[in-house]
Amino acid sequence: MNSIINDIEIIKSETTKINDVDFNNLAFGSVFSDHMLECNYKDEKWEAPKVVPYQSISLDPSAKIFHYGQSVFEGMKAYKDANEDVYLFRPLDNFKRLNISAKRLAMPELPENYFMDGLKALLEVDKDWIPKQDGSSLYIRPFIFASGSGFHASPANEYKFLICTAPSGSYFSGKVKVLIEQTYSRSANGGVGYAKAGGNYAGQFYPTQLAVEKGYQQVIWTDDTSHEYIEEAGAMNIFVRINDTLITAPTSDRILDGITRKSIVELAKAEGINVEVRKLSVHEVVDAAKNGTLKEMFGAGTAAVISPISGFGYKDEDFELPELEDTFASFLKKRITDIQTNKVEDPFGWRYKVD
Repeated sequence: MNSIINDIEIIKSETTKINDVDFNNLAFGSVFSDHMLECNYKDEKWEAPKVVPYQSISLDPSAKIFHYGQSVFEGMKAYKDANEDVYLFRPLDNFKRLNISAKRLAMPELPENYFMDGLKALLEVDKDWIPKQDGSSLYIRPFIFASGSGFHASPANEYKFLICTAPSGSYFSGKVKVLIEQTYSRSANGGVGYAKAGGNYAGQFYPTQLAVEKGYQQVIWTDDTSHEYIEEAGAMNIFVRINDTLITAPTSDRILDGITRKSIVELAKAEGINVEVRKLSVHEVVDAAKNGTLKEMFGAGTAAVISPISGFGYKDEDFELPELEDTFASFLKKRITDIQTNKVEDPFGWRYKVD
């Protein structure tokens, strides 16, 4: 059945999978909603987006995504409050960052109304898929990839923009133990580390596997030249608390401008927490662990919001973090999630109601 929402054509699925889903036991990103948004770029312009049933995609074997890796994505969430109203968190930041990533990979940028109106139309069609359980949300994955064909090493002439959604529970449970990386690099100066490019994550998997084999769950990435400065934690930005000061690395060519990261910085400052955005050396962290001034470390990102770190390894030595009763991590996570789910006022203007 076809209809129109926000000038977006809607082609509804004839069936639904929602009755087969246990919303009380949702693994992250493994169950997918009934519909998706689809938009094609051809003849140097984006065609009108439309909502269609969630389905497989057929591509030519010579599609350039397979050969030259032109692929960028975003991660977002939709929430329902007690009144069944639907909210997003800083969605225009995701839209802007998607275009920043696309531009860096020589891909066409999207019009804002295609992204925002398409997303709102998709959420209207699949609003029953947005979980109401505490800690749950509808994870949203917008992405663009090269669908044009050819073996010539050049940008494609055709692209696809899709938004798929997945009802999900909490991303991480418990604290993680991390290894400070001293050999491999996530990104380099002048590279694509600040873009959410698929290849950035593919390059992380092998070093992370090596860390897992040593008994860690994740890697802390250091700078590409000296490996002396803390930069990111796995696929997340990282925060370190020394005494009562919260420290995070500045964004750069190498470090993603995380939306959760900058929300934490702004929120912490508003709550009177001393925040420093500066280079942080591995030796400063190790010395703080040894003298007892290292209080907390945690990752920050869309999926987990905040993921506490219980300890870290460096040069064959392990360091455990103290068990604190009141942590910056738990306080800031609650403040952000309460804003996201409309449980408290939003003085920052981050919450976006989907009408």
